[in-house]
Amino acid sequence: MSVLAVLDPAVAVAHAAVSAFAHVLPTALAIVLFVLAVRLCLHPLARAAARGEKARAKLAPKVAELNRKHKKDPEKAREALAELYRKEQVSPFAGCLPMLVQIPFFSVMYRLFTTPNDLLDHTLFGVPLGLHAGNAHGAGQFAVIGLLYAGLAAVGYVNYRRVRRAAAAPAAQTTPQPGAAVLPYLSFASVLFAVLVPVAAALYLLTTSVWSAAERAWLYRGGVAAPATALAV
Repeated sequence: MSVLAVLDPAVAVAHAAVSAFAHVLPTALAIVLFVLAVRLCLHPLARAAARGEKARAKLAPKVAELNRKHKKDPEKAREALAELYRKEQVSPFAGCLPMLVQIPFFSVMYRLFTTPNDLLDHTLFGVPLGLHAGNAHGAGQFAVIGLLYAGLAAVGYVNYRRVRRAAAAPAAQTTPQPGAAVLPYLSFASVLFAVLVPVAAALYLLTTSVWSAAERAWLYRGGVAAPATALAV
């Protein structure tokens, strides 16, 4: 039994919601609309995460200075940082909790689109939604699956460039992050993951990835650079 089986009651609700859309729309479009509806509901959490990340980014130079000042006394550094966060009324974990809260929602959608069910019996331009890339045959199926992968790669490239810009920002240079050289390439992880899941899950990944890219562009507009870790996740 999968560890994600604990989510099955929530998956049943999500299945019913997509099925309701699918009564009046093609199932593939119903999946897209369902994912967009869920992401819209989660948008307040994304806004809270962005506010927290921006607050931490503004304090990054001061944090770096305190770490340099007390690098030989870790206890003193912790006390100074705690005082700084208390004075500025910013949590050192600002932006993390909202993202963690979103994980169960994404897990439900992942299980819905990867567990065999009647929704996967429908098609996207003639390609079964339950089909894996490894089982595809014929030019038509490869073309549809290729378009999904191309869309994911395009979004990954947009995120790759954004993460590179964030890593090159002065705040990132002041407080370099572990594994910063690898972070930009995580933007393409969804392309690799899509190879392992059915077409329905790849469609979900493309829809949620496009939403995430647009959402980040909006939340960090006006020349404000999002932290590289926030963009890579």
